[in-house]
Amino acid sequence: MEHIEEELTLVEHLSELRKRLIIVISAFVVALTIGFLISQKLLNYIKKAASVSIDWNVFGFTDGFLIYFKCAFIVALLFTLPIFLYQTWAFVKPGLTEDESKGTLLYVPLSFFLFIIGVAFSYFVVFPLVLDFMSTINQNIGAMETYGIAQYFTFMFNVVFPISIIFEMPVVVLFLTKLGILDPDKLRKMRKLAYFVLVVIGVSMTPPDVVSDLLIIIPLFLLFEISILCSKWSIKKTKKTEG
Repeated sequence: MEHIEEELTLVEHLSELRKRLIIVISAFVVALTIGFLISQKLLNYIKKAASVSIDWNVFGFTDGFLIYFKCAFIVALLFTLPIFLYQTWAFVKPGLTEDESKGTLLYVPLSFFLFIIGVAFSYFVVFPLVLDFMSTINQNIGAMETYGIAQYFTFMFNVVFPISIIFEMPVVVLFLTKLGILDPDKLRKMRKLAYFVLVVIGVSMTPPDVVSDLLIIIPLFLLFEISILCSKWSIKKTKKTEG
């Protein structure tokens, strides 16, 4: 009898997982379609918004289509991310207490919000600095600037998305605090090491000048300090609930 109940529970879990996956995949397909429809306008905007005037060239017959697809794919990811996060939360919700359920639901909009801020900051602040610096170096050595559209977007994604992921730091710290792996005291003790790592990351992503370095390092430091505050808030809330 117990064996049958376990099998039923497993089937129910698999059925629930299947339902959540169908919702996420359906949302992704719809968002991908929308992405294809707006890709042309989005690509033209990106070209006009570039701080350096660059002619996009194609070195292969499929370059234009691949960039079109990549643009649509990125749009689909951005629109699907909050749906994916919510469906993940909804799937694990039955195994959580009421307080845990309410607390973890906050991660969904917060994670998406921080990711969007990271994308905006890296694209409008960091990427123009890096692009302008690289273009200046090329001009100084007398090189003719002829860029392929595929190389341009690959370079842009390599700058934008690592920084966007770093902006998820407060959410990750909140989650690890909930699990009991981190707490404010541990974070304060590792502050010097964290600052060193963040400086290395910041310097490696920006041109070698003080202004550019500070423009990315200071926000990274603020993210770490916000993460400590988030961890402290989570600990206080947990103690208040238990008390």
